[in-house]
Amino acid sequence: MAIDLSGRTAIVTGAGAGLGRAHALLLAEAGAAVLVNDMNGEAAEAVAAEIVAAGGKALAHACSVTDYPAVQAMVARAEAELGPVDILVANAGILRDKSFAKMELDDFRLVVEVHLMGSVHCAKAVWDGMRERGFGRIVFTTSSSGLYGNFGQSNYGAAKMALVGLMQTLSLEGAKSNVRVNCLAPTAATGMTEGLLPAPIFEKLGPEKVSPALLALVADEAPTRTILAAGAGAVEQAHVTLTRGIVAASDGIAAGADILARMAEIADRADETVPAQGSDQGQLELAKVMRAEGR
Repeated sequence: MAIDLSGRTAIVTGAGAGLGRAHALLLAEAGAAVLVNDMNGEAAEAVAAEIVAAGGKALAHACSVTDYPAVQAMVARAEAELGPVDILVANAGILRDKSFAKMELDDFRLVVEVHLMGSVHCAKAVWDGMRERGFGRIVFTTSSSGLYGNFGQSNYGAAKMALVGLMQTLSLEGAKSNVRVNCLAPTAATGMTEGLLPAPIFEKLGPEKVSPALLALVADEAPTRTILAAGAGAVEQAHVTLTRGIVAASDGIAAGADILARMAEIADRADETVPAQGSDQGQLELAKVMRAEGR
């Protein structure tokens, strides 16, 4: 199945280097017109120039995703000069790694502001247009640090897992308008990860190995409410699941003791499910209790 993005307009944030640059280049190669966003205007200009030199259409725009009016202006410029925005890749991010004990709250807030609120700002700025036109593809950049945790990254992990929650709800709200919302959890060697990985591993994890997964998530045939993990050419899907669980044998303190004693049974992943929406948890729990009561 070929992926042709001719006639589509994409915005990629944090696209002056690393993953964002790789995403922008591949989107352009697939035919999309790309607005290359970065805080570093020179870096954004260089990537846009690469795209144009290869025969594509691109525009560089420097602004911070933490500034909502600036993001709105960016979207307006993209639509005026490239066309209606069909694709948003929210990729901009920073790191301020420290153990939670040593982390200043200002660094926690800053990382959440860039990763979470920056993505919210970008999604909000394109949301109404995508819904009105009946087409949209949004990809948030999550991380294994959010999905599974990583020492020294409580701020980053919290922001990245919050993006999964944002994706879960926006995918439901955008479904009837053909606005599909997904997450990408990359493993890549970039300026943000340099020095954190051994050199031989670093060399195998080029950001261009991740971008094909991004391309699949923005295609016309893309899924929605999907978390793809990708690195070194390998691709997996992550899920937030619900185990079969138990019905507690009593109430109050005794029920707490019963739950603790049966934790292995509760954790058993046989027959686990992926709820279609948040309310499914309550429905499953009520159904289980009613079965236990013989009703």
